[in-house]
Amino acid sequence: MRQGKSKRLEERTEFNSLFGEILDWMLVPFLLIWPISIALIHSVANDIADQPYDQALAENVRVLSHLVRMEGNVVRVNFPMPAHEVLRADEEDTVYFQVLGLNGELVSGDRDMPGIAMSEDVPSEQVFFRDAKIGGADVRVAYLFVRLGSHPQRVTIQVAETRNKRSALGSRIISGVTLPQFAIIPLAAILVWIGLSRGIEPLNRLQRLIRRRRPSDLSPIGSKGIPEEVSPLIFAFNDMMARLEQNLQAQQRFIADAAHQMRTPITGLKMQTDLALVETDPEQLRQSLRQIAASADRAAHLINQLLALARADSSHQKIHAFERIDIESLLRDATREWVPRALEKNIDLGFEGSGWPLYIDGNPLLLHEMIINLIDNAIKYTPRGGKVTTRARAAEFAVLEVEDDGIGIGETDRELVFERFYRVLGTEAVGSGLGLAIVREIADLHGASVQIKANSAGCGTLMQIVLPRSGQHVGALPG
Repeated sequence: MRQGKSKRLEERTEFNSLFGEILDWMLVPFLLIWPISIALIHSVANDIADQPYDQALAENVRVLSHLVRMEGNVVRVNFPMPAHEVLRADEEDTVYFQVLGLNGELVSGDRDMPGIAMSEDVPSEQVFFRDAKIGGADVRVAYLFVRLGSHPQRVTIQVAETRNKRSALGSRIISGVTLPQFAIIPLAAILVWIGLSRGIEPLNRLQRLIRRRRPSDLSPIGSKGIPEEVSPLIFAFNDMMARLEQNLQAQQRFIADAAHQMRTPITGLKMQTDLALVETDPEQLRQSLRQIAASADRAAHLINQLLALARADSSHQKIHAFERIDIESLLRDATREWVPRALEKNIDLGFEGSGWPLYIDGNPLLLHEMIINLIDNAIKYTPRGGKVTTRARAAEFAVLEVEDDGIGIGETDRELVFERFYRVLGTEAVGSGLGLAIVREIADLHGASVQIKANSAGCGTLMQIVLPRSGQHVGALPG
């Protein structure tokens, strides 16, 4: 009891918001992509900051290359003092330069600059760039290889500077790009919130429209002004409402018909009881009691059939309690139950089977109710001295048959007899008109087909039920 109440409480507290779901799928990816975009902006900003300073650095390397001369076999740098001072003059960054001779010896400049391997494939007079470290500081290096005269070997010239100005420019670019984003992101979130609120407003209107309806109003919901994405849901909802209305109307008709059918035996019981109360003749009193007992039996039979029909209509029974059943054994046992009733009317009640189990998947209680209604109808409408045979045959499907040589059912009535409370005119047997309705309802529940045929002898009725065998697809039934 306590666990069931806790489970219901959890079901009430759990909810799934369409608004929140869409908002999550829009904002969460954006928030995940934003750091990636910041990293990309940082990389692009550094590349942009490098471009102007790389050009100046390359110009310094070219200027320095014009100062390198060959004097005999010695490489010298004709470095005027003002040019040397200009090269070193930088208030923000430290500038380094280096000139290596034909054999890699230091000709001029800073000895601490990292060397570079010379390759014959590298063209001369072309400036290249690389990143390096000098004294633990990050530097940007521009270098080229210069051929002096006809000498086969080349001179290496490098100019490097620290990255202070570059970092400052890159930071300014990043700040200029990212700072507005801190204002844009909240604004975008607010706009997304407003847009989603406006977008789901038709759903809110639909909710208010449904809430304003009376509990008894099952009319279709209009599709005007409904978003295209919600239209299939509205159509399905309207279809469900139409089927619900049909079911309610069928239940109301059933209740009205049942009340009418119950009124007759109850009225008879009341009249016969009143007559018995004033009767003084013992024989007449016994006769009245017999009539009361017969009316009570008819009322009990009607109530049992109504209960059986309610069980067949129950959604719980339609979903649960199916098991593997030997339908031939079930038919044999049900036939045996009706032997005393058949003997009262001097009817030859027989059973024909294969002698082997015939398994189907079904509800034993409902199938037993279906079989006894078939046998009851056969005995009820078969005259004294007649014959009723129940039969089970194993083929591709499981086939049940109840055959009698009674009054029979005309072709025009063979579909109508399955309607509730319908009775064929001209019959004297007492009945409620529910037996075959119960048979059809239970057969439909088990995916079976019901057919009414004429007796092979030319008189009477053959009721045939074709059921799928155990493990067989229900939709494969013959028409």
